[in-house]
Amino acid sequence: MAPAPLLQLTDISLTFGGDPVFHDLSLTVHQGDRVALVGRNGSGKSTLMKVMGGLVESDHGTITVPTGTSVGYMEQDPDLSGFETLGEFAASNLEPSEMYRVERASEGLKFDPGRPVATASGGERRRAALAKLMAEEPELMLLDEPTNHLDIEAIAWLEDELKNTRKAFVLISHDRAFLNALTRATLWIDRGQVRRQEQGFKAFEAWRDKTWEDEDMQRHKLDRKIKAEARWAVEGISARRKRNQGRLRALQDMKKDRAAQIKRQGSAAMELASGPKSGKKVIEAKGVTHAFGDKRIVNTLDLTVQRGDRVAFVGPNGVGKTTLIKILSGEISSDEGTVKLGTNLIPAVFDQSRAQLDPDVSLWDSLAGDKEIGVSGKADQVMVRGNPKHVVGYLKEFLFDERQARAPVRSLSGGEKARLLLAKIMARESNLLVLDEPTNDLDVETLDLLQELLDGYDGTVMLISHDRDFLDRVATTTIAMEGQGRATVYAGGWSDYQAQKGEVSAQNAPAAKSKVKKEKVEATPKPTQNGLSYTEKHRLEELPAVIDRLTAEIAKLEEFMADPDLFSKEPLKFQKATDALVERQEAMARAEEEWLELAEKAEVG
Repeated sequence: MAPAPLLQLTDISLTFGGDPVFHDLSLTVHQGDRVALVGRNGSGKSTLMKVMGGLVESDHGTITVPTGTSVGYMEQDPDLSGFETLGEFAASNLEPSEMYRVERASEGLKFDPGRPVATASGGERRRAALAKLMAEEPELMLLDEPTNHLDIEAIAWLEDELKNTRKAFVLISHDRAFLNALTRATLWIDRGQVRRQEQGFKAFEAWRDKTWEDEDMQRHKLDRKIKAEARWAVEGISARRKRNQGRLRALQDMKKDRAAQIKRQGSAAMELASGPKSGKKVIEAKGVTHAFGDKRIVNTLDLTVQRGDRVAFVGPNGVGKTTLIKILSGEISSDEGTVKLGTNLIPAVFDQSRAQLDPDVSLWDSLAGDKEIGVSGKADQVMVRGNPKHVVGYLKEFLFDERQARAPVRSLSGGEKARLLLAKIMARESNLLVLDEPTNDLDVETLDLLQELLDGYDGTVMLISHDRDFLDRVATTTIAMEGQGRATVYAGGWSDYQAQKGEVSAQNAPAAKSKVKKEKVEATPKPTQNGLSYTEKHRLEELPAVIDRLTAEIAKLEEFMADPDLFSKEPLKFQKATDALVERQEAMARAEEEWLELAEKAEVG
């Protein structure tokens, strides 16, 4: 028996004053669904999610949500007016007995519930909105780029929560590792149509490529048929005019069908051109130490960056990754130590805040008005790696159309703003790229292209990212910033860092066990520890905290349900509390069983 539907869209059409965003779109989300919503930047992913959440009204069609079903949407720009603190906002729809959910979410997502709304950053506001959604536990969660503004530890917490939930969710994300771990079905928006495949994101790219291959084959066959029928029309119609009017009409219909087919959007024509070669040694840092008040950012760091290195900086939000990059690139000075920059450096910077983009100017003026790339005396041209180009032509290379050229930057989606900033950076020659969170909001195809460009870039790259898959694809060195001034250098990307960190932990274990563990590491160069993989070892270490948390939640729910009048006075609250209690008891049983299995495996190993 198929799961019950939670949300049904039927014949939805939506137009924003031009071409339709969607036309006759129908889809259903069922109980237990874990769906990736994918598509190119600007294809309408966020718009569709807002339609699903009831925030945007369609021009035609119906949205059906069964009575009593709750649908929650994580707002990108939440309205916190009327609330004093982030915690007050996050708990605004909860009962007093459910307040603990906000406390737990705030710990996992790393924000202070007591932070006044007036002083909260955009990232903190988004984390509060995510905590609000997670705490409310609707039957269907709509998550639009939830990992933006989260560090890797918070992403891991969210990933674990979504793995263990019994609620359905639809997820938009640029984070491949996050999508791969969580999704079981895929909704793909392509040229106003939505296709569904009952496989997770891991199977998306193969499915997309096969779909396009079949589409190209059908288009090729149609072109050949039109060509043959057109030849017949020219050569034979005069002798058989009356008998073959139907065939001629069929030819005209085929031509109309062919003309109506929407051309796929190609890949952005991005290109990175290295400037003159820098010196072989790009950065030499010795004893670098820096602090903000009592907060130590880095302590006595020694680092040498050679030409061609790809150095990634990872660590929790607020640990000082951006500050360290600015110190190493010479933008700010350290409190102690020295930083010596190599010769002939030409840097280009992609900043996390997109500060180089003025939201009130048009895309046209953002490029042509840039003193570094705008052509002096010509308001319609930009200098692209030494060659003048028309502004609109260059914008088209980054998948913007002519109508967008005069629109303000503020009208762009997050992914489009990232592409515009990349356009500004890539117009210039450089030999040192500083990329602070470049992957936020970019679609899969643009991320793939960016990775390929970085692979072929002759210069040096310093990169901050929380995208584990992207780090693995790009980084040759990873600097892990763990707080209190600790910055440790590891070879390779994210997975390599995790493996080496496990080895270091083993070598620093208590003396009674260190010898045995060291022998195992030396004898078996595989990433295992005590018979466990590194993932299993990490899971074994975190399970006691999971069990403690579930124990505390079960106790609070049992205390809430101890009221003998609760069922008669508040039957709906009683039922919700009962469901939550059963869910947590089942999760507790699973966690305890998993812990026992891993502990036994560790002992055998």
